[in-house]
Formats: sequence, structure tokens, C-alpha cells
Amino acid sequence: MNRWNLAYLFRAPWDTGITPPELVELVEGGALRLGRALDLGCGTGTNVIYLARHGFDVVGVDAAWLALFKARRKAQAAGVRAGFIRASVLDLERSDNPVLSQPFDFCLDIGCFHSFGPSDRDRYVAGLRRRLRPGGLYLLYAFGPRCMGKRTVGLTSGEVSASLSGDFHLIWDRQGTERGSPSGWYFFERVT
Repeated sequence: MNRWNLAYLFRAPWDTGITPPELVELVEGGALRLGRALDLGCGTGTNVIYLARHGFDVVGVDAAWLALFKARRKAQAAGVRAGFIRASVLDLERSDNPVLSQPFDFCLDIGCFHSFGPSDRDRYVAGLRRRLRPGGLYLLYAFGPRCMGKRTVGLTSGEVSASLSGDFHLIWDRQGTERGSPSGWYFFERVT
């Protein structure tokens, strides 16, 4: 059992069960048009269910089968239709899964991208570029740099911008702190 599945045996600390106000603001404020949505690292499906309830055709992707098991059960109990795919967000560029074959209008990542090193960030961005249509929107939440155990995770706002430069235009960002460490929300449009 991989470490992601182990986290979902109980309650993963990042799995709050609450849709963040930044996503609510975009959806209920009208910044997002209805369409296809992809939640990268969807966990137990909280935001997939939120988007489905608001009329999106939504798919969640996660590497943890246990998280997806819980997500499917939650979606069924909520009475919403949503797709769930077990895959790494690092493999989306080359995935031939038919559910991913049509481009998405909106992609969401709350907490995956910040855990990758530079080469994996390139793979992630290649997959995002392949799955998000030109003109599509992308909401990202990322930790700023912090020590977690024996490794450092997180990105500066400059690293986020550099990783997505050329293909994505930053619409807004909001820098803050979470548990005393820097973090940020970023809202992009895919331009090429």
C-alpha cells in the first residue's frame, strides 16, 4: 500500500471536506462558465461533488485508490454524476484514458503541484497543457517552501509563475499563510 493510500485509511490531514472559498467565489461569482472540469489530486471528491452540484461535467483524478473509493461513495450519496480515474497527475500527458480525451474548460489543483521537484513539475505542466483547452482556466493552491519531515516541499510564487510561463497567463494570485507558513492561490488562463 503506497503512502497516499495509508493517509486515507483514517483521515488525511489535507482532506477537510470543505470546498475552499476561492473555488466557491469563482463558481458562484460567475467567473467560470459551465463545462468540463478536472480536479487534479481529487482525494475523496469534495470539490468534484461541489462542481457537479453546480452543473459541471467533472472528473477527479487521484493516485490513491482508497481516496477514489471514498470519493465514489460520497458522490453516490450526494446524488451527483462524476467520473473518477486512478492515475498519477504526472502521467496525464500520455494517458489514453477515453474520459480524458476531450479537453477541459477548467482544471483545479488544491495541493498536488507543490509536492513535485522541477522535472516532475515539467511533466505535470505538460499534462495540464494537453488536458486544458486554450482559453481554459486553472485554479491552483500551493504551499510556499516548508520542511516536511526530511524534505522541503512547496514553491515560491516565482517558481509557480516560471513553471507555467509561456502557456498560462496569471489572472490573480493571493498570498497568505497556512499554519504559520506561506501559501498561495493562483488563477490562470491557458493562452496557447
